[in-house]
Amino acid sequence: MKAVLFIALVLAAPAAAQAPASDPAAAVEAFYAIYGPLHGQRGGIPDATARVRYAPVLSPRLNKQLVEAAAAQARLTAKVKNAVPPMLEGDIFSSLFEGASAWKVGACQVTANIARCPVALSYTPPPVANRKAEKPANWNDTVLLVATPQGWKVDDVIYDTGFAFGNTGRLSSMLAMVVAALP
Repeated sequence: MKAVLFIALVLAAPAAAQAPASDPAAAVEAFYAIYGPLHGQRGGIPDATARVRYAPVLSPRLNKQLVEAAAAQARLTAKVKNAVPPMLEGDIFSSLFEGASAWKVGACQVTANIARCPVALSYTPPPVANRKAEKPANWNDTVLLVATPQGWKVDDVIYDTGFAFGNTGRLSSMLAMVVAALP
């Protein structure tokens, strides 16, 4: 039954995520094609269903880190009797806690089998009744990719902005911290 669900979810992934990306910018666009509909559903470490959707566009290393961080979170939840907040909250794929609602991939720099792609991101808060519309937040992050036999894959995100209440450093470092904190 799980195998059938896995196959169904992979087949349901956008076509752009299925084709090998021969260009780093196309690989980043394929990542955001999946990220867009998923980012607002739940923050923190993606659940198993979301990880299946992301798997085709992420490197084996990043996929493994997400699985390990999810397992560490599950161990913490099982250990603590009362409700425990997740180790990571908010959007983990961008600097801003709320995540991005729009993006524009810049010109990627390629060195051997690694690419760095700057991404201009923005978040427009949803309108709230009887309240003045909030201004959008705009920032830049960098998506790192590696060349694999299956094409370019997202391997990390560098949080370039430094928001007071956002992510800093790298996605991979944040995931490693969760795994190390919950052996």
